[in-house]
Amino acid sequence: MQNLQKIKRCLISVSDKTGIVELSKSLAAQGVEIISTGGTSKLLTQNGIANKDISDFTGFPEMMDGRVKTLHPKVHGALLAVRDNPEHAAAAQQHGIESIDLLVINLYPFVETVAKTSDEEEIIENIDIGGPAMVRSASKNFGYTTVITDAAQYAELLAEMQNNLGATSFEFRKKMAAAAFKNIAEYDIAISNWFNKTDFVIAGNLKQELRYGENSHQKAALYATSNSGIVGARQLQGKELSYNNLNDSDAAYNLVLEFERPACAIIKHANPCGTAIGSNLLEAYKRALASDPKSAFGGIVALNGKIDAALATELSKMFFEVIIAREIDADANEILAAKKNLRVLLADFNKTIETQVKSVSGGFLVQDLDQKNISKNDLKLVSTTAANDAEIEQLIFAMSVCKHVKSNAIVVVADSQTVGVGAGQMSRVDACEIACKKASQFFDGEKNIDKAKGGILASDAFFPFADNIEIAASYGIKAIIAPGGSMRDEEVIAKANEKGIALYFITTRHFKH
Repeated sequence: MQNLQKIKRCLISVSDKTGIVELSKSLAAQGVEIISTGGTSKLLTQNGIANKDISDFTGFPEMMDGRVKTLHPKVHGALLAVRDNPEHAAAAQQHGIESIDLLVINLYPFVETVAKTSDEEEIIENIDIGGPAMVRSASKNFGYTTVITDAAQYAELLAEMQNNLGATSFEFRKKMAAAAFKNIAEYDIAISNWFNKTDFVIAGNLKQELRYGENSHQKAALYATSNSGIVGARQLQGKELSYNNLNDSDAAYNLVLEFERPACAIIKHANPCGTAIGSNLLEAYKRALASDPKSAFGGIVALNGKIDAALATELSKMFFEVIIAREIDADANEILAAKKNLRVLLADFNKTIETQVKSVSGGFLVQDLDQKNISKNDLKLVSTTAANDAEIEQLIFAMSVCKHVKSNAIVVVADSQTVGVGAGQMSRVDACEIACKKASQFFDGEKNIDKAKGGILASDAFFPFADNIEIAASYGIKAIIAPGGSMRDEEVIAKANEKGIALYFITTRHFKH
């Protein structure tokens, strides 16, 4: 359905003025009459672009600090009139309403204001009223009116007009109206969430239809709520990301966000099979891989820095599904490009996501993301034996990894490298046994080395009984970090004293389900 509508008159009202001068010049050059509001009108005038102020168009002044300027029949009648409806045409003629063919608009920066201030008065002043009303009017009347709500659409608008001799097609107007309704829906959700602490509404953009979910019989899709994190990562090469790829990539990405020094995490089924810090990324990767090379096969690798040729060469020796990094140089890119199916992602590595949402039958759970950074000040010595500064650093490293392991979780580390991980066990005793046993059988590439002896252990939650300390002691664990709070804390502390283990409690638990 073509239904071309010539753009003769447009209304421009934008808070974000990116690209608006260039767009207005192009419209003016095509003979389009421009109406504009407040600051937009001033900007266009300063740039020599003829425009009519909204007050001159409506015959009614802006008032109440600009709160009332476009809420006028001459504006909404101009946007809503059905052009081939005789009654509409007669009403427009009777009341002197001139049609507006194009609305170019973006709304007051409510979300950005909430992010930068807690000043309630300023936040409320950034709730747009007239803007969403105009967007609704123009979008409802997409059969005749074109609405543009994003600077990213300007080039597409001009191309559409060029292809249609200054007009827009029905298909284009409907597409823009759909984007506009989504724009104001997200805007209203943000306002609702700020006002209504008892309600939580979430919306996302469909970014990708996935081939299937966790299993081939499950349908799945990826929706974006922002352009950050794994969802905002740029894929350089490889096959389309699957549901499991995305889930595991997110786990790897969030784990390496814990560290400022060069770090690498290798994830399998959303659990870290290897994590390490190094003097550089290559060392960190080699040490993370050595943690459990058997489990790492087919895993996801995250690196919090730049991949160079030497690192790419090592990465290419192993089969991985996905590699995530901050940057990659040209030589490294060429090396990894030889592995056609390997997905390579570049992510921003900024902590921007604060809320976690999980569906349950009949609703969803919402919580703050566990972004608690463990520091030396969080550790409380409860045993008679104390750890030295280097060991305390390892306790912090161990807990930083442990919070990303599925509960019940036990992690054993040595020299900023995971050497044993017990993940997702119903019994903490079993998780402790698995982690310590793996650490005692650590393989350095040539021979088995007992790295449990003298190792550092972290538990994601408190020890309900002293039996976990018994197990750790039997393997030679030197120091332990765990949340306190068990009814039998005193028994646990007594057992640590009996075995000569340095035991530190923290006040935060780090379950991960």
